[in-house]
Amino acid sequence: MSESIEPIVAANVDAIADIAAIEALFADVQPTQPSQPTEAAPEPAQPAQPTQPPPPPPKVTPPLVRRGAPAPSFARARSGLRAAMPARWQSIAAIGGLAVLLAVQLLLAQRDALAADARWRPTIGALCGMLRCSVPAWREPDAFTMLSRDVRPHPTAAGTLQIDASFRNDARWSQAWPRLVVSLSDIDGRVLGTRAFTPNEYLGDAAGTQPSLAPGQTAAISLAVVEPAPGVVAFSFEFR
Repeated sequence: MSESIEPIVAANVDAIADIAAIEALFADVQPTQPSQPTEAAPEPAQPAQPTQPPPPPPKVTPPLVRRGAPAPSFARARSGLRAAMPARWQSIAAIGGLAVLLAVQLLLAQRDALAADARWRPTIGALCGMLRCSVPAWREPDAFTMLSRDVRPHPTAAGTLQIDASFRNDARWSQAWPRLVVSLSDIDGRVLGTRAFTPNEYLGDAAGTQPSLAPGQTAAISLAVVEPAPGVVAFSFEFR
């Protein structure tokens, strides 16, 4: 029995000795504290540098052109075009002015014939209104309308007939006084005699004071004619 206990005690003693050795080992080792980071020493402040302005852009020196050297082709073409445009417009204006002047001269030279045409008369009238030239009176005999007529023996002259008539100008423009043609015919309608009276003959002194008859204006005239042969029974009037 005693022999069996001794090995156990010996084993326990050895175990205790091992534990004590381990504790002594750990007792020598101190826990290491984590190292604190060391702060770097602040650098000395540098003095502020003055702000420098940005450098100016480099100057571009145009290439030297020798006097007498020909310009580039595109420059010559552009300058030639600029010089040609005013000259071209001046030529066009000069040609247009000459054409207008020639047209005006032709119109003035032919104004009498053109004024007799109803299509051209307004243009000639406006042109002469600006240039202060004269326009001949409109002539349209068919536009005169006979309003009344009366043939009777003259009250004071024996063998003479007195003719009183009135007519109106129905044209669009003023007309010169017409010639009045009086025709005599017999009972069968045969014309026995014809006489054309000028404005001076049927107007007398009034012909010089009023050279034309305005549109829509009415005129009264009086004529004295020699009494025809007994066979005359009818009178007719015509404007020319």
